[in-house]
Amino acid sequence: MTASPLFDIAGRTALVTGSSRGIGRELARGLLEAGCTVVLNGRDETALARTRSELAATAGGTVLARAFDVTDSAAVAASVAAIEDEAGPIDILVNNAGTQVRAPLVDFTDDDWNRLLGTNLTSAFLASREVARRMVPRGRGKIINICSVQSEAVRPGIAPYSATKGGLKQLTKGMCADLGPAGIQVNGLGPGYFETELTQALVADEEFSAWVRKRTPAGRWGRISDLIGALIFLSAPASDFVNGQVLYVDGGMLSVL
Repeated sequence: MTASPLFDIAGRTALVTGSSRGIGRELARGLLEAGCTVVLNGRDETALARTRSELAATAGGTVLARAFDVTDSAAVAASVAAIEDEAGPIDILVNNAGTQVRAPLVDFTDDDWNRLLGTNLTSAFLASREVARRMVPRGRGKIINICSVQSEAVRPGIAPYSATKGGLKQLTKGMCADLGPAGIQVNGLGPGYFETELTQALVADEEFSAWVRKRTPAGRWGRISDLIGALIFLSAPASDFVNGQVLYVDGGMLSVL
């Protein structure tokens, strides 16, 4: 059974930043299973190689890995050039690299603020700028920024994180304004509360987990598989007239009080 042409992304090349584990790894898996050549990214070469081997064995397809720091402008430029030399033009960029630090605002350190800003926001700017410089002459491309429900709403202890994710939402809109005329679609994907290896402590906190289930109309934590359909849509011809939007995959959380 072949995919509808509207959702067919087979043969395209996708770069997924921060994809050695967690949501990024599973987004990469979804793109691989849809027939893309996928380039993984992270800073830990050992973890990246392990993930590449795992995905190659379980998802099939062509999966490559490139270790570089997405907060380093020179490293991003050199790595994007090397990726295109090896894998061909990047058709899809998924800016997934991110981190979280939880602390009351008055206790937040300068170092943690700068780390959040660099990893969650600057990285998306640098990777998108470099990839867009190559997409613009080709007149096509898809850039997908992994935002968050915290792009819209905030809980105590994560004000700086929310600031970076809110900034990423606005960067998405600004990139749409600049790149849309060149045939490039830039959109955001906003997960709600998802159960991953990185959120196990929160899932195990029964009080917090009960709050998530009660606050989410779907009545549960998200599963990574819930994100894949939205990712494919934003990567495919089906979204060619969708630009500057954030698609929230949150079980309805942001829609209710």
